[in-house]
Amino acid sequence: MPYSLSRRSLLIAALATVSVGSAHAGNPAIYGSSGVAASGYDVVAYFTEGRPVDGSDAYTAAHDGATWRFASAANRDLFVANPTNYAPQYGGYCAYAAAQGSKAPTVPEAWKIVDNKLYLNYSKGVQRRWESNEASYIADADRNWPSIAN
Repeated sequence: MPYSLSRRSLLIAALATVSVGSAHAGNPAIYGSSGVAASGYDVVAYFTEGRPVDGSDAYTAAHDGATWRFASAANRDLFVANPTNYAPQYGGYCAYAAAQGSKAPTVPEAWKIVDNKLYLNYSKGVQRRWESNEASYIADADRNWPSIAN
């Protein structure tokens, strides 16, 4: 009889694989590509426009060892004035994975602002799971993040 994994088991296995692979690669504390945080998206725009907006090479700021891109000088200036107000939680890694004690990449479309904090997730499907009990997942991720951040 063939063995069948549930969708949840597959997700957990995928997140564990990403986490283990990342740990061996010296995963940075800020999620991004080639040193660019948040996949190059303007993290301030999530708050001001309520949607993911591509950042520009014309408007950047350095913070926590990464380059952050913004759609405008105004958004860059808001970030520079108080980066902790706008930077995503858990370094921009998946909030659900952090709740499970792992790091996983994120996509710009899977996001939510809770109590004026930006949370990103691996996918829209993972985000729906996270939203089903977000207070508990946030508490778990907050507890786990210090040990998995670096």
